[in-house]
Order: sequence, then structure tokens, then C-alpha cells
Amino acid sequence: MKKQQELAEVQSSCWIESELASCKFNDARHGKRLRKLLAQLSENIGGSIPWASQDWANTKAAYRFFSNPRISEEEILGGHFQATRARITAAGGAAVILMLHDTTEFTFHRKDTAPVGILHKSYTRKNKKGRPLHYTVCGILMHSSLAVTSAGLPLGLAAIKFWTREQFKGCNALKKKINPTRMPIERKESYRWLENLRQSTALFRHPERCIHIGDREGDIYELFCAAQELGTHFLVRTCVDRLAGDGSGTISEEMKHVPLQGLHRIEVRNKHGKVSDAVLEIRYRRLVVLPPIGKQKNYPPLVLTVIYAQERGQPQGRERIDWKLLTDLPVRSVLQAIEKLEWYAQRWKIETFHKILKSGCGAEESRLRTAERL
Repeated sequence: MKKQQELAEVQSSCWIESELASCKFNDARHGKRLRKLLAQLSENIGGSIPWASQDWANTKAAYRFFSNPRISEEEILGGHFQATRARITAAGGAAVILMLHDTTEFTFHRKDTAPVGILHKSYTRKNKKGRPLHYTVCGILMHSSLAVTSAGLPLGLAAIKFWTREQFKGCNALKKKINPTRMPIERKESYRWLENLRQSTALFRHPERCIHIGDREGDIYELFCAAQELGTHFLVRTCVDRLAGDGSGTISEEMKHVPLQGLHRIEVRNKHGKVSDAVLEIRYRRLVVLPPIGKQKNYPPLVLTVIYAQERGQPQGRERIDWKLLTDLPVRSVLQAIEKLEWYAQRWKIETFHKILKSGCGAEESRLRTAERL
């Protein structure tokens, strides 16, 4: 047991050194402190900083490190990004790399929300008159980009962005004042998708090998244009029925005329862990997709491939699979369409990564505990 523990400590130390080898701090002492912090936290995963530090001197040093205005998240994560780049290079010159993008929230319970930031409003219960008792949820948001191989092997983070909301307003209230389709993307919260797209692509010596994958939140026309400018590719689940062809119809209207082109059988696991078979009907077509009407002067039409994968019948105990994917990659056969579906299925790995951060590593305060305190 003692030898196993010593071996684990050596492996942890080697990993920390390899991940931080390319970190660059203006003060060398900051690099030493970061190495010590990672060693302490890795030995007490899920524990608080005081628990991991073990004594007041190390605890105080840790809080000073995190509150130091001369230390940025770019400096802390720079070494890991370079380590990710090395693993991408080691994967092979012809290998396809999937870049998984997603956003998550870290919620915390604080009486004063100003130092942390506001996420949204929620409620715990109803009062005696049946009205909901609202409270403000505070915390930070994180948009991360995780590089994996086409087989699903994680290679590390390639980009990350943290932010908070200074003021929370409901979407319906905002729509009364501004037209979201005509607002520049730089003024929207969704601009983080473009920032991470550029940062993660910059790690590649061959951006044409990278496929950026996102859920319906990533269905952003500006992102499609940015990917084309950078020479990289994307595969996104679409939620917007965009204009297509000559502009007289939409994507869904064009796809109505596409015949069934193949079937694909997969195994699906519901939220209770029960496995069942599903038969997907596959349709695909190359279309000219137009930008939103309010932005047609700023962005060109794009030739994209639409892939529809819809489950036959209505399953019991889970939602019916209905994927509508949009990609700039050509699809000339059912096998190539199935390949893109398998790539998109890897997207759940970034959700698992966020779950490990929040639940396994204790990076988020439990929503249940938060509600119980109010």
C-alpha cells in the first residue's frame, strides 16, 4: 500500500511538471506557488483550500495567489494549453481532432452577489398565497473547449473563458428594447463561441484537421463564417430554420423533398441506465444557406451540408432522437453521414468533464444546499 501511494505521488508530480513546463510568469515565485498548490489540491480532490493546505501559512499563500491582480488565468492555464498542443501533435499528422465546445455554470451561495456575479433568478417554493419566492443565484460561467480524438480519447483543454453577469434581465424584457438578430455578435454573450473557436484553432499547425462540435447553442452564423476564414471545420446541431437556396424557402422545406438515404442502428441508454436499440432514418443534402435577413449585407451565403437523423417510432422511457446537424464538410455517402453522427455523439464527453469538475472535484456548491439555506 505504501509503495502504491509513493508511486501515485511520483506520477502526480511528473504530471504537474509536464503540464506546467510552458507556464510563463513575470515572477518565478508565482510558478513555484502554482506547482505547490496543484500538488496540495491533487492530494485532497474535492476538499477546500484550507483542508488541502493543512496549515494557516499555506492557506494564506493560496488565497494571496488567487487574489493577486498580477496573475491571470491565461498565465495559469498557458502551460496546459501548450501540453494539449503537444498531445495533438503526437496524435499524428493525418488524425482528425474533435474540438468539443460547451458552457456550464458554477453556482455559489452568497448574501452579497456583487463580488461573485449574477447567473439568473430562481425560486425555492411558493408562499401561502401560491406565489413563487424568488432568489438570485450567483456564480460564474465557463465556456470550455475540450480536444479529443475521433475515438474519444481526451487530449486536454484548448481554450477556456470565464465571465459573470453584472445585471440579470429576462430575455422577454430585452426583446422589447433591442432586436437580437440585428445586434453585433461582439455585444452578445454568445461571442465566447467565436473567441474559443479562434483560440483553440490557433493551437493547430493544421487547422483543417480540427472539427469544432457544438450543441444548439452554437448554431451561430458568425461562427460558421469565422470557421471558414480560419480554414477549419464545424459540426453543429442546428436550432434555427434558416433560409436556403434562393431565399424562397427554409432548410426544413428543402429537406422535405430529400428521400430516405439509409438506416443506422444504435444502442441508446436512458437516464436510468437502461439500454435499448434505436433505428435512425438518415437524410443528407448539400445546400446554400443564407445569413439572417438583418445581416445579409455583412455575411456571405455558405454552401453547407444538412444531416437529418430521426428515430423510427416513439421510444418508451426517453426522448425520441431527432438530430439536425449542420456542417461545412461534404457528405457523399451514408457511411460519411454516420461518421459525422458518431463525431457529434462524442460531444457528451465535455458534459462529463463539467460534471467531474463540479461534482467530483467539488468546484460548485450544491444547488440543494443553496436552496435549503434560503
